[in-house]
Formats: sequence, structure tokens, C-alpha cells
Amino acid sequence: MQENNATTLELQAEKESGFLKYFQKNAIVKGVLWFALITISVLTFLFLYNNAGSTLKALEKFKLKYLLLGLLMVFIDLLLGGWRNHIFIRKLNPTISSWVSFKANAANMFMGAITPAHGGAGPAQLYIYMSNGVKFIDAFAVALINMGATLIYMPLAALFALLTIHHQIEADVISYLLKYGFTFFTLFLLVFLLAFWKPVLIGNLIQKIAALLAHLFSKRKKKLESWGAKSFRNIQKYQAVCHTLLKENPLLFPLAILISIALYLNKYCTQYVILLGLGIHANLIHVICVQILIQFMIYFAPTPGGSGFAELGIAVFYKKIIPAAMLPLFTVLQRSFILFFPAMVGAFVVIGRLRRQAGTRGNV
Repeated sequence: MQENNATTLELQAEKESGFLKYFQKNAIVKGVLWFALITISVLTFLFLYNNAGSTLKALEKFKLKYLLLGLLMVFIDLLLGGWRNHIFIRKLNPTISSWVSFKANAANMFMGAITPAHGGAGPAQLYIYMSNGVKFIDAFAVALINMGATLIYMPLAALFALLTIHHQIEADVISYLLKYGFTFFTLFLLVFLLAFWKPVLIGNLIQKIAALLAHLFSKRKKKLESWGAKSFRNIQKYQAVCHTLLKENPLLFPLAILISIALYLNKYCTQYVILLGLGIHANLIHVICVQILIQFMIYFAPTPGGSGFAELGIAVFYKKIIPAAMLPLFTVLQRSFILFFPAMVGAFVVIGRLRRQAGTRGNV
């Protein structure tokens, strides 16, 4: 029994250290710099294109109560994101507190902001969970299930938004970005459905690929066969975790979808609060539809945090709602409340964890 526990701990440590490659100092700094460079470049263009003096005057008139309400909505966003994971995690590991899930979600938002197509978001969430004692396969299953909830919700929301405001989509580039979004969401949804309903099929496929590669690269035969066998075992464990979460708790996945809807509605309504702070009274449903489409377009954008694409979407969609002089300010506020502020919280989580990791290694 002790040998099994030791082996489990060893594998856990190996996988946790493997995630550190996503959190190297140089990689994080590079991601932040690219994100900042693209964002600042686009914002500078918007400020120069419009009247910067009028923009500053609009900032002075921004109402404090809406600023405070916006910050409250940022906290609610982080809270809902954490709870969306925690409803599953607590079933697998009751000792994990909701605070750990809050931090895992914040880390997800930070690394998602500084990596292309949110590539570092999932590994960041898994790393925080694993560093707090959650098994890799448990954290991975929860991340995949919630990804499934997003993959189901987002295209449906985008279709609703398109049906509601399709007559206002004029720019060809927006149509292209929407097609790009639907393509990637469809591909990822198919992968999710295969991994969810036919995990053993995926496992067998991986083993066959490993056997083929082992035949082609005889020097790496043992490693490739070991990788194939290990992947198959992990998929079997993943299937068992999904059975525990979804078959024994059938209401959890619908609850995750409901939390996802509340999470994104909170994000969408934040734009409306910003508009009210600027003294602009727009149609709430229209604002929600616009934000649905922007969020949908940039979800798999190839730039860190969708930078550049998000600002372009805001400029195109909001130009009929917001006076030109206020558009740069609205863009800054929108990106701040939706991304910058939550990412800053996540940065403290990730950097704090890496410092503790470095301190632990230094004491070994």
C-alpha cells in the first residue's frame, strides 16, 4: 500500500513539474510583452484616430457608482468561474476549499490572457489544483467537462445574437472572424464529444499510433510503447472520474451550464454598466448581443488574450452606439473590467505559487 502511495505521489510530482514549462519566467514575460504591445498599439491608433482631448473629458465625468459596480461584477466573474469548477472538485476531493478553486480560475484567466488562443489557461488551472493536492486526472476531467459546457453554450449564444442583430453586421472582417469562431468551436466540440462519449476509442487510437511510431523509430520503441500504455490507463481513469461526476451526479453538468450562462451574462452586463458610467443609455439586449459576438470571435484568437481582435470588434460593433470621442475610453474600460483586472488577480496567484515552488526547491 505504501509503495502504491509513493508511486502515486511520484507521478503527481512529475506531472506538476511538467506543467512548470508553461510558467517559465521568460515565457510569462514574453507573453505579457506581446499582449501589451498589441493592445497598446491598437489603443494608440484609436486615441489618435479620435479626439483624445474629448476622451479625457469623458473619463473625468465617469460616475463613481458605476465604477464600483463594475469592480463588484469583476469579483462576481471570478467567483462564478471558481464555483463552476468547484461543484465538481468537491465531489472528487471534499478537502479542497472553494478558495483553491477561486485561485485556479484566476490563474486560468491570467495565463489565458498572455497566451495565444488561451493556450496556457487550462494548464494554469490544472497546475494550481495539482499543487493543492488534486490528482491530475481529476483536475483534467473537471477542466474538460467545463470546457464542454462552454463549447455548448457559446455557439448557441452566438446564433441567438446573430439572429437578433444580423442586419447590423456590415464589415467583411467581422463576418470572417465569426466564421473562424464557428469553425474552431465546431472542431473542439467534436473532440470533446469523442473524448466524453468514446474515451476508450481515443485510447485505442493513441495506442495504435504509439505502436506505429515505435515501429518507425525503433530507438524510441520502449518510450513510445510506455507513452501509449500510460495514455490508455489515464483515459480509463478519466472515464471512471467522468462516471463518478456525471452518472452518479446527473444534475452537475446542467448546473455547470447554468453557471456558465450566469458567468457570461455577468460579463455582458458589465459593458452596459460601463456605458451607463459614460452617460450612454443603450438597449441592454443589443449590448448583450454585441458582447456575445465579440467574446465568441476572440475565444480562439491567435493573439494573447485576443488582443487586437477584441479592440477591432469593439470599434466596429460599438461605433453606432458610442460617440467616436468616447470609443477609445470605452475600449480601455471594457478590456480592463473583462480581462485586465481579473488577469492581474491571476498574476498574483501564479507568481505567488511559483515563488513558493522555487522556495521549496531551494530548501531541498
